[in-house]
Amino acid sequence: MTSQRTEPSVTAGERDMLEGWLDHHRETLALKCQGLDDARLRLASVPPSELSLMGLVRHMAEVERIWFRKVLAGDDQGPIYFSDEDPDGEFHLTERDTWEEAYRVWQDEIAVARRNAARAALDDIAESTHGRKGEAPSLRWIYTHMIEEYARHNGHADLLRERIDGATGH
Repeated sequence: MTSQRTEPSVTAGERDMLEGWLDHHRETLALKCQGLDDARLRLASVPPSELSLMGLVRHMAEVERIWFRKVLAGDDQGPIYFSDEDPDGEFHLTERDTWEEAYRVWQDEIAVARRNAARAALDDIAESTHGRKGEAPSLRWIYTHMIEEYARHNGHADLLRERIDGATGH
């Protein structure tokens, strides 16, 4: 696991800038989870919300899979944690769910995301549609959406972590 974040360049070209900010946010979420045991990573520390740090990591594994596999590459492997019967399954954790497994799955999905994105130009249109409008987005749009998704959930992670042990920052 990372103990540092890569700071995005302030002068990079567009693609490097987008990839830099996405990696920055991926690393931020990992930092928010660093140093906690499985029990605290599973803890939904802001009732009545079911959000937990491990749940957020599992959610982001799903999001990486959906946007970079299913939508961008047209490779629908199906969901990892959720189902039609349990659409929020990534947040429904049990004692059997571990950080080691959640982190590995998340990193595996990030690796696939990087490979799939490397094969496309920013203006390339995805193979599949997803979302409210049912339109196939460009890779540029997917990068922008992913940065937004991580930024929003990193805000949640800030609050969860502070509630667990008082840690702030990163």
